[in-house]
Amino acid sequence: MRKYLFLIVLAGLLASCSEYTKVLKSRDVDYKFEYAKKAYEEKKYLQSATILNEIYTPLRGSAKGEEALFLLGMSHYGNKDYPNANVFFKTYYQRYPKGKFAELANFYSGYGFYLDSPDPQLDQTYTIKAIEELQNFLEKFPKSEKVPEAQEAIFAMQDKLTLKELQNAQLYYNLGNFLGNNYESAVIVSQNALKDYPYSKYREDFEFLILKSKYQMARNSVAEKMADRYGDVIDEYYSFINNYPESKHLKEAETIFKVSKNHTGR
Repeated sequence: MRKYLFLIVLAGLLASCSEYTKVLKSRDVDYKFEYAKKAYEEKKYLQSATILNEIYTPLRGSAKGEEALFLLGMSHYGNKDYPNANVFFKTYYQRYPKGKFAELANFYSGYGFYLDSPDPQLDQTYTIKAIEELQNFLEKFPKSEKVPEAQEAIFAMQDKLTLKELQNAQLYYNLGNFLGNNYESAVIVSQNALKDYPYSKYREDFEFLILKSKYQMARNSVAEKMADRYGDVIDEYYSFINNYPESKHLKEAETIFKVSKNHTGR
């Protein structure tokens, strides 16, 4: 029984390959278009992309041309080739700004980059592109059913960008006074991140890192600047505990406060 099933499946595959070869050799654009649509529906994305890439230009100016261009983008998207998908989605919505598939082309143009967005420690070019594309989508289609999905993706990517900044700030802190005042760099990176991403879930971590960095700067400062810098640490401490009275860092923050207070006489 298994042998017969195998033969049936093999025969189906051979027939499918034979038909695909026939389509590739054909000069009938309409025939190729219908086959590409069928291939796309059957999730044979590489086949549909190959054929559509051939015929979308000859079909330009017709209803089929509009659909072919969109399906070409979707074929690359289905094949997880998100950069190429983006190229054809952008071509589509620039060529057909009020087209039948304009809303979906705008959405998937950005969402593909979101799916391709790498880990925080890697280059975040695709993450930034995804945010730009999805924000553009939200502006154009504020009532779309895809709005919640787009917003969720944007928030996730902003958190990723914020985490990358947190890792950078932490690296500066860990470097300490090696080849310069890296504590000051940690403060600057953290403050800029708080301005750029005011609602980040890492806000507490940034504020605590600022407190720790200023404390280290005070400890390592020259005598005439020490009192002022410890005073700055105390101000930072009050701001921190006011914002996070039950912080996981509270014990360490209180230790920093006590030491700083002893140096200022407050």
